[in-house]
Amino acid sequence: MVKAFENNIIKTFNYHSIFHDINGEKMQQPKIIKKITPKEYFTSERCYVAENYSTETVSIARATVKPGVTTKAHHLKNSVQEIYIITSGKGKVQIGNLEPTEVSPGDVVVIPANTSQKISNIGKSDLVFYCVCTPRFTEECYIDEEPEEP
Repeated sequence: MVKAFENNIIKTFNYHSIFHDINGEKMQQPKIIKKITPKEYFTSERCYVAENYSTETVSIARATVKPGVTTKAHHLKNSVQEIYIITSGKGKVQIGNLEPTEVSPGDVVVIPANTSQKISNIGKSDLVFYCVCTPRFTEECYIDEEPEEP
């Protein structure tokens, strides 16, 4: 048995019910995904992406931006929020109306849905970060703000 707070009232749950959300819908069971080497591909956004994990509720991908490159300005629609977790390199991120800000390993960048974003590699080595999208990223949610001229 597990005790949990809900609306300031302590409730007791059977252990198996922890894997259901507050509406009683079944959630995923715990799992560990061992290190994999996902296929990396070059995108029209001017960076390399390797997809690590994806479900209906979340997607995780590793992005690599080469030195001197700036990704295309874009935003994600359909309530998709994106979080960058910087793991190596040095960048400058531009999000919505915020001042361009330098980022480095350990920094976390939170980008609400429908917010313009782009990131530049201002270092001498690859800028690498994880992109966590909730709900998951799909091509339909990506809006390019720098469409190519015909």
